[in-house]
Amino acid sequence: MNKELIINAAPTGVEIALLEDKKLVELHHERADASFAVGDLYLGKVKKLIPGLNAAFVDVGFEKDAFLHYTDLSPFARSILKFTQMSMVDKSEHGFDFTKFEIEPEIIKTGKINEVLNGKPNILVQILKEPIAAKGPRLSCEISLPGRFVVVTPFNDIVAVSKKIHSSDERKRLHKIVEAIKPKNFGVIVRTAAEGKNTAELHEDLLALIDTWRQIQKNLRGAEAPAKILSEQDKTTSILRDLLSEDFNRIITNDKNIYNDTRSYIHKIAPDKSEIISLYNNGIPVFDQYGVTRQVKSSFGKTVNLPSGAYLILEHTEALHVVDVNSGYKSVSNNQEENALETNLEAAEEIARQLRLRDIGGIIVVDFIDMKLPDNKRKLQEAMEGFMRSDRAKHAVLPISKFGLMQITRQRMRPEVTINTSENCPSCNGTGKVSSTLLLEDEIEKRLHYLVTHQHKNLTLMVHPILHSHLTKGIFSSIKRKWRKKYKTKMDIKANTDYYLTEFHFYDANEEEIKL
Repeated sequence: MNKELIINAAPTGVEIALLEDKKLVELHHERADASFAVGDLYLGKVKKLIPGLNAAFVDVGFEKDAFLHYTDLSPFARSILKFTQMSMVDKSEHGFDFTKFEIEPEIIKTGKINEVLNGKPNILVQILKEPIAAKGPRLSCEISLPGRFVVVTPFNDIVAVSKKIHSSDERKRLHKIVEAIKPKNFGVIVRTAAEGKNTAELHEDLLALIDTWRQIQKNLRGAEAPAKILSEQDKTTSILRDLLSEDFNRIITNDKNIYNDTRSYIHKIAPDKSEIISLYNNGIPVFDQYGVTRQVKSSFGKTVNLPSGAYLILEHTEALHVVDVNSGYKSVSNNQEENALETNLEAAEEIARQLRLRDIGGIIVVDFIDMKLPDNKRKLQEAMEGFMRSDRAKHAVLPISKFGLMQITRQRMRPEVTINTSENCPSCNGTGKVSSTLLLEDEIEKRLHYLVTHQHKNLTLMVHPILHSHLTKGIFSSIKRKWRKKYKTKMDIKANTDYYLTEFHFYDANEEEIKL
């Protein structure tokens, strides 16, 4: 599979399109004024404890207080509180040695939040979910710092290896390496991308993340809540960190700074791939040049058409998303069950793409075309699970119910991507109404009169084909003939298919448009 990243930089922010085999599968927009992104670390001030919810509201500088539930506190919540206070008052030149930090006893899973956050202290928190609709950010105290090959989780000494690495020998090898190189008080999760990597590569990645943790300690010194302590890497870098693989073959950007930053980042993490990035400076917008704009226009909106003629209807409610699958005009056979399966499989692939593309989260209910055979229902479920395997968001697919509905849950991390693909009609300006034909005739004649009185001769009127037909209908009784006779001037009327219905322009004998 070929993967391409197209990066469009504009004054308002950066748009990033991920294409797989030329097909748009992810679209990210990083606003220039963006804040409170997933992964950002803040020094927050506990404002209110809600024992009934076993949660707290924390001020991190957003217009609405952020939400912190007890289950997101981390077993090492007391250690994080202690670390936060020590770092804020620390006056040593290089910060205290975190490897000698005394870890506090873990909190119990069924405890109460007011027992841990009593006194409403300042605490280091990480954004778990961005603000969505009227809700503030969702927070976590389970701090994690992701790298290319490993993720560092301070305050514990656990080493875990990604379950997606299937070889038990490889898992043991990676576990042994990380156990040998990691400092005390740092837990490490080995990512799938670490498979086959040597000790030096893993150690370099780990050291970079430990330096980041030292920077966090430094930023906490003298800080006053609420304050941002550390920003997650920009979205371009984080996407590369998570996605860059052997089948990633091209990165294109129209911004020189992004080009230089991305090139140096790739050179650091994958030197053999540093040539895949190129700087685009053609006159055509980069998204237009590589077909992204066209795919955005065709992929967003209430209705999504499929190649077979089938189509999807996507609806959003406060509680969930609903997808309705409708059959097309092409049939693979005369067997209704077989046709339903083929259409459903085609729809499943597009639904999996739409969930990634729009970043739809929460509960999704899909109304597939009814099938009677249990084997076909099982095939459809397995296909949907396969299509969603490349989705980085946590998700679950349930079997088709008795009513022919499939339920999918998908992790909601950011607001859903919504793009309005419709445009206002140039004839009616979105009102749904156009001027009367008689009034349009009057408007054209009024301008014709003005031009004739200002000594314009040999005029050509360019109009939409339908309007052309109306104005020239009848050899001896046409409106065109009437105007020629009335104003004693030569005038031709021509049709232009590029014009909208009520558009018209006058041209002189030199075929130059006359501006009124």
